[in-house]
Amino acid sequence: MAATATIRDLRNRFPTIKKLVEAEGEVVVTDQGTPAYRLTRYSSPDLKSPAPKDYLKRLRIHQPRPLSAAAAKALHDVNRGDR
Repeated sequence: MAATATIRDLRNRFPTIKKLVEAEGEVVVTDQGTPAYRLTRYSSPDLKSPAPKDYLKRLRIHQPRPLSAAAAKALHDVNRGDR
């Protein structure tokens, strides 16, 4: 059975509760006699490096086929305007 502590104990005697967590591994915190929270030691998750992003694939989603030279020139002319 895990050790128990009250919310008041956490406020007033935290170093003692911290030692309990280290010794027992888990402390159940009660709120007005009802178990409400469970304190455990933090263990860092295994951090794996994320997969590299495939930017070319993302680009092809938005532009599935490249513009032809004529279409690119026409788009450039339209965007340029009367400059």
